[in-house]
Amino acid sequence: MRTRKNRQAQDAQRSRLYEEAGTAEAEPTAWRLNGKVVAPRRGWRGAGSGRSPHTDRGAVYLGTTTEVGGLFPFVLGAPLPPEGVPVGTDLLTREMVCFDPQGWVGRLVQNPGVWIMAQPGAGKSAITKRIALVYSSYGSMIVVPGDVKGEYAPLVKGLGGQVVRIGRGLDRLNPLDSGPLRRRLHTMPEERQRVLLAEINGRRADLLHALLATPHGLGRRATAPEANVVGAAVERVSEALADDPVIPDVVRVLREGPKELWNKLLVDTVDDYRSLVREVTLALENLCTGPLAGLFDGPTTQPLNLDAPAVSVDLSALLTAGDQVVASGLLATWSYAYGAIDSARALGMMDRPLVLPLDEMWRALRAGPGMVEAMDGMTRLNRSKGEVTIFVTHSLRDPESLPSPEDRAKALGLMDRCDSLILGALSAGELERVNAQRPLTSEEQSLVASWSAPSITGVDGTNQRHPGRGKYLIKIGTRAGAPARLDLTEAEIELYDTDKAMRRKVSGE
Repeated sequence: MRTRKNRQAQDAQRSRLYEEAGTAEAEPTAWRLNGKVVAPRRGWRGAGSGRSPHTDRGAVYLGTTTEVGGLFPFVLGAPLPPEGVPVGTDLLTREMVCFDPQGWVGRLVQNPGVWIMAQPGAGKSAITKRIALVYSSYGSMIVVPGDVKGEYAPLVKGLGGQVVRIGRGLDRLNPLDSGPLRRRLHTMPEERQRVLLAEINGRRADLLHALLATPHGLGRRATAPEANVVGAAVERVSEALADDPVIPDVVRVLREGPKELWNKLLVDTVDDYRSLVREVTLALENLCTGPLAGLFDGPTTQPLNLDAPAVSVDLSALLTAGDQVVASGLLATWSYAYGAIDSARALGMMDRPLVLPLDEMWRALRAGPGMVEAMDGMTRLNRSKGEVTIFVTHSLRDPESLPSPEDRAKALGLMDRCDSLILGALSAGELERVNAQRPLTSEEQSLVASWSAPSITGVDGTNQRHPGRGKYLIKIGTRAGAPARLDLTEAEIELYDTDKAMRRKVSGE
């Protein structure tokens, strides 16, 4: 009863206020009634306000996913946070899609690794370069340890970085180079020197074992005696030389055969020693002759400038020598780049986060078992080092083509440790292989497969653009994927253009 009387009193007071407002020269924008704001007689002013004196707050309904889905069938996953790298507009909601694997660690992702996969011409390199460019503006250093096609050189130069070109008559890298650490080693305490020198020699021996597994070396993994004697030879030349050793120095020690190496191999005669080291010695010599001559058999001619905003090791001059030479070159340059970076960090000379685009991954995997081991090590440590490692490839058939089950398992494990997955245009069969590793919904598979449909081209050869170029599905963990379109700026179009050679070929220029 009291409530009804109160309501009647409020209605009477409101009517009296409206009557008074009708006699006023100008109606107030709002009334206050018992401490509450009451709309004027003609409703709230402003566009879209209408004449209703009361604003309906709407009703709130709770229900299961199935029930609500029937009421509103266009339910989407929550958008990605607007942080990091702006990719482009969402193809479904038209809102901005951003990508920040480095900043999301500990929240959306546990590992900053990124796996990018798409058909050739769909824009894998474009989104990789966008990520690198934006992270560079945030203070990260861009390191391209093996630019097979030389397509990152314009971006690195545009950022004011350093481009090292490897090739005959060009720059040369020493895979056994210890970077800035060797020059500072004598300033450290003796115990610290021993620890760091052991780490350097261990890394050098691992690299030689990996190079020996390539077709230009042994073409297989080194046996236990071979691995033992190579490690001992590396330690001997490192102690004897004031500067970093080169591969010919290791070969010379193996040919001389000092008693120290005999003891390592448990042999007592020259013939026994030679029978054990003959193959590995000749294989190391092959790395210094033939197609690889003049590339990695001498001192480094241009050390990496780790103070630069970006660094790229350009291997495009090796393309004419064949895939095996390129694969061996990738293994050597990756090892050199990582060795230099780790040395600088050990000295406290470098504390910037890194972005490492590892493009043309299929070529790297052909280098042999050593490359799979190197990639495996990188993905296990990038979280603690703040490194965004970006693996770029065309197909999951690349890791599946490795010879041994152990290597195939390690290669596929690289994808599992990348919490961020970016898919461009792919065939339905390829998406099934992806789904076996990282579950995709049927709608996501249908959407990505639609981007790979053949384009309609004219008789005159125009309109050859890939139908899925610039379209990506960004998957973070098990979240619903965000389909986005990348629109490049004019400056990016110039820096990222990878089709110049193809256009020249088609136009006959």
